[in-house]
Amino acid sequence: MTFPGRLDGKAAIVTGAGSTPGPGVGTGKATAIVLAQAGASVLLVDIHPERAAETLEVIEKDGGTAAVFAGDMTSSTDAEGAVRAAADRFGSVDILVNNIGVAIAGTVADTSEADWDRSLALSLRTAFLVSKHAVPVMAAQGGGSIVNIGSIAGFRGTGNAGYSAAKGGMHGLTVDMAYSHGRQGIRVNAVAPGHITTPLMYSVLGETPETEYRQRLAAESTMLGTEGTGWDVAHAAAFLASDAARWITGVVLPVDGGVTGVTPLIMADRLRAVPAPSA
Repeated sequence: MTFPGRLDGKAAIVTGAGSTPGPGVGTGKATAIVLAQAGASVLLVDIHPERAAETLEVIEKDGGTAAVFAGDMTSSTDAEGAVRAAADRFGSVDILVNNIGVAIAGTVADTSEADWDRSLALSLRTAFLVSKHAVPVMAAQGGGSIVNIGSIAGFRGTGNAGYSAAKGGMHGLTVDMAYSHGRQGIRVNAVAPGHITTPLMYSVLGETPETEYRQRLAAESTMLGTEGTGWDVAHAAAFLASDAARWITGVVLPVDGGVTGVTPLIMADRLRAVPAPSA
């Protein structure tokens, strides 16, 4: 489901707009496509321009408008360049979706300092830097909407210490930015995806029967009993970015099929019914 015309005349930046190779679609690629389908012109930011080019091809084939910006959003210079490129090419920066992230498995005991730093740099510093340069542009033009892609890992244990810390920081950053810039007409919200199927998930766990089994468990653990995808995150982000959400700010919205609303004990019978992978 798309919302044709809802974002007509809007200019958007989506970071991490390419998809990691693998099954499914990444949240950045899906969000960029949905924003374009709703009428926005989209700057597709990615450190891997060939991945962003694949997103561009889909958007243009669908009649949308987009452009690729290759850059490293952990660099303030590149982040500023992306914001400037969107303003120069499209005339404004109305929407920013901070989507870059990396999941590196490990507790605080076995996560290396390098992996910790990388987790926070990619999953949190990037949002800080692009927002730092986008906010003054939005304020000068009278407002805008920022959507940060967080995770339920920001308020649930996952065994991924760096990722959880970064996403928890993303949620805190969201609320603080909403407070700090609301009177400048800038709304700031976050989407917190649950256990969705994306290429990033496969890049961490691999394409194995065990991974497929875990995905079935993830689906059964939700109130809906169904699997989530990058498209579910994209539609939520597009709504929060749109004027339909004009009085919503400072919200961290779980898009998780209800998984954070139930306890493992309540779901135990349903999970036991999921057949394990054959040896």
